[in-house]
Amino acid sequence: MIRKSSFPKVLLLLSAFVFFTANTVHILEVDNAELLASDNPTYQFDFDTAKKKGPYLNLKSAILVNYKNGQVLYSKNANQVRPIASITKLVAAMVILDKGIDLNRTEKITKKDARRSSKSRLKIGYELTLEDLLVAALMNSDNRAMRALARATSGSSEALAVEMNIKARSLGLKKTLFIEPTGLDKRNVSTAHEVAKIIHYVFNYPKLVEITSARKRRIPIQNHKGKYLQMANTNLIVLSPYSVLAGKTGYIRAAGYCLGTLVQDKSGERLTAVVLGVPGDKLRFREIRKLIDWGYKQI
Repeated sequence: MIRKSSFPKVLLLLSAFVFFTANTVHILEVDNAELLASDNPTYQFDFDTAKKKGPYLNLKSAILVNYKNGQVLYSKNANQVRPIASITKLVAAMVILDKGIDLNRTEKITKKDARRSSKSRLKIGYELTLEDLLVAALMNSDNRAMRALARATSGSSEALAVEMNIKARSLGLKKTLFIEPTGLDKRNVSTAHEVAKIIHYVFNYPKLVEITSARKRRIPIQNHKGKYLQMANTNLIVLSPYSVLAGKTGYIRAAGYCLGTLVQDKSGERLTAVVLGVPGDKLRFREIRKLIDWGYKQI
């Protein structure tokens, strides 16, 4: 098992959380009991085990962790704060599921949801269940889906971002910050080290494991009888010989191409790999495969 330690409760004794974005201050009132209920154990990684020499990787930062014992096998600028793009959506999804809401509820895509998301196949007016919106947001990295989820579960994207920051602090993520839940804002930042921890927490959510490990999934449009959309996982490691247990891709210009994933080989050994700031789309999958292949030789 990975070593864990409790996050000090005193840091969670807050009555309000202040969130800054676009020169606006948003204050979300939070009940102390609710915060204490989210007092999660935090994962600790052992960097003393990192190999001095590893594969050459064309990227800004990376980390490779043995899931079983938390030993770091490879580290490159792992504590450097960088934009993480749509990896952001993993924390948003955790917060949404923490609410215990009925995922069979439905929500329509609005014109506001469609802002800066021209590549989405979710047309304005489409109605989907919250679970299928999660599928679209996590598998296809759909920004319209995440905005609709934010509105349906937190009231707004700003409110969800506040909750995401509270969640990050409760998990002991000190360098992770969220401005909004899609990952489009370059001020959504973390480190390879903390993204690896996020991946581990995601693995504790069966629904997120189910979604992020699937190759494809077909989702129905509730208000268009007989109409379905095929969602394909943007994490192309699902096509590799390894079993993907959790993960998420991300890209904006400021972040470069990013990926965090937890994989398992045929013998059951698990590795968590994160690559940030890769200069090419397909290259990120080649670089993370190179890192994972090297990692399995080390253990």
